[in-house]
Amino acid sequence: MADPILSLDNVVAGYGDTTVLHGVSFDVPKGQRLAIIGRNGVGKTTLLGTIMGLTQLHSGHVAMGGRVIDRVAPHRRAGTGLGLVPQTRDIFPSLSVEENLLSGLRGDATLEEAFALFPRLKERRRNGGGQLSGGEQQMLAIARTLMGRPEVLMLDEPLEGLAPVICDMLMETFETLSADGRHTLLLVEQHTELALDFADRVIILDAGEIVQDASAEALRADPSIIERHVGVGLAGA
Repeated sequence: MADPILSLDNVVAGYGDTTVLHGVSFDVPKGQRLAIIGRNGVGKTTLLGTIMGLTQLHSGHVAMGGRVIDRVAPHRRAGTGLGLVPQTRDIFPSLSVEENLLSGLRGDATLEEAFALFPRLKERRRNGGGQLSGGEQQMLAIARTLMGRPEVLMLDEPLEGLAPVICDMLMETFETLSADGRHTLLLVEQHTELALDFADRVIILDAGEIVQDASAEALRADPSIIERHVGVGLAGA
């Protein structure tokens, strides 16, 4: 089996003295579509933040491409192949769409790639980030992260608060990114049905620990697992 592109080994992490993650370990093969689900407050956002170096790592290790990156500063982790689209989006409202994209540009990435993925951004390239709708701001946040050429793209609840038609469009975009062979996707999502439709593999977190690590197919075959740990049922179950 090929070496994983991303590995967590017995990670204990949180904020200051507060521990949120308790001994989290998993490997992610290149090209996998991994969904991370669970109730609110169980550590999903903290998990992505820990991979990106945004939390206090108390013990354990995070490795990217076989390289331990525990001591790599958060702003340098993009250079290891990581990209995070945070729940807060964090676009620059006073900069234009084009300027926002340029702020994330690395290597041989081009603005035309972003515009091909999200034509709406090309139409609004001169508009300020603060003038965009919520869905357009999410497109911009994703496109700006992609300008950094991430091998592992982490998406923290990218569909939150968006209209169903925009959610469908974004999920199609994630499918496109996954199919190109260059991206490994980690998706934190409250829409459990959409997460299972997208993912090859699903990790369920509860109280900062992994309580299930299974294929999406296996979880669909036993929906009681989802109901027990996430508190929602599946359509048709």
